[in-house]
Amino acid sequence: MLITYHGHSEFYLEGASGFALLTDPYDGHVGYPMGEYRADAVTVTHGHGDHNFTAKALGTPAIIDSEGEWYPAPDVKITAIPSVHDDAGGSKRGKNLLMKIEMEGLTLAHLGDQGAPLTPEQRRALGRVDILMIPVGGFYTIDAAAAADMAKQIAPRIVIPMHYKTKVNVDWPITDETPFLRLMNAPALEPMPLLRVTKQDLSEQPALALLKPRQ
Repeated sequence: MLITYHGHSEFYLEGASGFALLTDPYDGHVGYPMGEYRADAVTVTHGHGDHNFTAKALGTPAIIDSEGEWYPAPDVKITAIPSVHDDAGGSKRGKNLLMKIEMEGLTLAHLGDQGAPLTPEQRRALGRVDILMIPVGGFYTIDAAAAADMAKQIAPRIVIPMHYKTKVNVDWPITDETPFLRLMNAPALEPMPLLRVTKQDLSEQPALALLKPRQ
């Protein structure tokens, strides 16, 4: 599997079988380069424009944007788990979905704009996670400290931070990745252009992967 980070909460997952998944596609106001991508499925954790611009996905992909279990390919299962976008039960920013993605023998979790600690029910629904994509910038989501605590609670093999400040969104009231990396004991971590991972080589991968967004 190849995992590429476009920026914000948008990732592109390409399986060895050719299956392609686009997560939380952002619209033009976010600031990262726009593009069009072949996709068999698109996950949308919530209905905000910086996470649900599905028009950039070419073809007729399955749009996964509501609670439940989805099977966009015979060997791919995606479970959308309800959660909240803020620390007030969703009353500030609405609902969110935690996306559990099972493909190629790996389990990935994309937490969207998670805004509160996980409930016991959510933690059980996520189960064992190999690769965790977690927001770390705060304000709109959990902050670095909460993200570090959540990552330790979930205990995946690989953690990938997302939804943090970069040079394209310097006016946003969020932090960059530095506080999270410091809390994860990796303050000098160098960004990678992409992550290539299989079930067989999972144990050889870094525990924390900082992926370079498109800029």
